[in-house]
Amino acid sequence: MSALMSSARFLAGSVLASLTAAAPALAQQKAAAPDFSSNGVGWVGVNGGGPGFEPVQGRVPPVSSDPAHPFVPNGTGRQPTYRIADLTNPNLKPWVKEHMKKDNEEVLAGKIAFTARSSCMPAGVPGFMAYGGPNPVYFLQTAKEVWMIYSGDAQVRRVYLDVPHSANPKPSWYGESVGHYEGDTLVIDTIGQNARTVLDPYRTPHTEKLHVVERWKMTADGQAMDVTFTVDDPDAFNEPWSGTRRYRRVQQPLIEEVCAENNQHLFDYHIPVADKPDF
Repeated sequence: MSALMSSARFLAGSVLASLTAAAPALAQQKAAAPDFSSNGVGWVGVNGGGPGFEPVQGRVPPVSSDPAHPFVPNGTGRQPTYRIADLTNPNLKPWVKEHMKKDNEEVLAGKIAFTARSSCMPAGVPGFMAYGGPNPVYFLQTAKEVWMIYSGDAQVRRVYLDVPHSANPKPSWYGESVGHYEGDTLVIDTIGQNARTVLDPYRTPHTEKLHVVERWKMTADGQAMDVTFTVDDPDAFNEPWSGTRRYRRVQQPLIEEVCAENNQHLFDYHIPVADKPDF
């Protein structure tokens, strides 16, 4: 066999081996996107009475409960309590710790603890994931957008697929979310949020430098959804921190529920009230 023929065969074999090795990666890239929304399915957050967001192994953890004031949820046969943050968390900037210390003291003295759900305000990211249920989150998916709808008061997040962030997005309640699929995972990158929301059930504040990256993936043969996220805000935290949340699949239709009705006397959070009838 000539040296030229041997070289040709070697080159052809190398190319074939390279293509074979690359095939799984190409197949993963071209695989159909995960379907979070088929057949009217919704997703209900589990462990609503737990620590809020669960920590991610090997990463800086989220804010957790003060051991001296453990959280007691509804339905336990005991007097429910509000969440009180553990301020020994070394990741909090001094102004955040001082802000939360004042809030903790007011709640322990009898103040109703703020939640976006109770006050009918947009929850922001990742705050909306703190909702435990029973109202599901629904997904609407197209080739260019993913909508996430919280049925409790029809709050909507819009995620724009396969596009870059705007150069200078104007701060808003849910910010600007862009995303893409990595195999069976939806990756969402959010910036441009205003500072009027809180990050978790412990009412942790943030600044407009907030940057959140989420990874949504179905698990348990499609019966569960896990989201892992990382929060970066250099003006509020010493390091980025991560959390995770699990949802379970429910088969129930999306229904309309108006949050503000009959709620203006229970929580003094300036819920909008019309001064004249619409008709």
